Amino acid sequence: MSNSSSITEFLLLPFADTRELQLLHFWLFLGIYLAALLGNGLIITAIACDHHLHTPMYFFLLNLSLLDLGSISTTLPKAMDNSLRDNRGISYYGCALQLFFFFFFMSTEYLLLTVMAYDRYIAICKPLHYGTLLGSRACVHKAAAALGTGFLYAVLHTANTFSIPLCQGNTLDQFFCEIPQILKLSCSHSYLRELGLIIISVCLGFGCFVFVVVSYVQIFRAVLRIPSEQGRHKVFSMCLPHLAVVFLFISTAMLAYLKPRSISSPTLDLVVSFLYSVVPPAVNPLIYSMRNQEIKDALRKLITRWYSEAINCSSSAAQQL
Repeated sequence: MSNSSSITEFLLLPFADTRELQLLHFWLFLGIYLAALLGNGLIITAIACDHHLHTPMYFFLLNLSLLDLGSISTTLPKAMDNSLRDNRGISYYGCALQLFFFFFFMSTEYLLLTVMAYDRYIAICKPLHYGTLLGSRACVHKAAAALGTGFLYAVLHTANTFSIPLCQGNTLDQFFCEIPQILKLSCSHSYLRELGLIIISVCLGFGCFVFVVVSYVQIFRAVLRIPSEQGRHKVFSMCLPHLAVVFLFISTAMLAYLKPRSISSPTLDLVVSFLYSVVPPAVNPLIYSMRNQEIKDALRKLITRWYSEAINCSSSAAQQL
């Protein structure tokens, strides 16, 4: 990182120039952030407290919610702080940490979604081998592999990106620190080292995408052979939320990184990046809770228990008075 030691901070792109709009964005971001915390927190608590949900499918879902909390907490609080204080700056090392954690959470989440597709494939196409292939130890190993791979990628990309000499100022056309925006500030041809890592990541990402597609082709072929309509409905209720989350994750990321340069602009890039970095972590709990009856039942039990405990505490306090 010594090659860019003259830069002490980066300037992020603001969402608005007027003070009124900045405060409006702050309250909007605060609402989205609290909704994401509440939704993912409820799913984590419901899965942890309900022993009926202690299965591989919900173990991976719990980890997915934790990653969603991490990814949205990496970007949105800083954007809220900048909007509230009318400030654009982020320190050099703060930018490096933000890039590292964002890349770690997002890459790990993508790998975990791939593992979840494998889980659904084994559960539906090879149910007799489910306990053998996806026992508790195997689930922990797969989750640990996703975390370890995401951590390694984040370390490599962050170290490589911030070792590149920066000669084009310190203004980023984004509301958070992102690799493509930092590479735009690099000296001529010095970004080629990072480009090699990006190509490798794209190839691995495409491989995961192909694996998910092939898994669901096999799953839907197996579903069509189920004679009962109730059985097909149960399988769809298990698979469609995961498929919707995968589609939301991939479509927003592709829109951000593969849109034509002819339609690119700082404002459009800002909106699109907001869609892929903020919307999926906030919407994922809603997607899973809408279609999954077991999650809805667990949440209903959890809320009912909390309500009963609150009533009992109130009654005890009233009696003591």
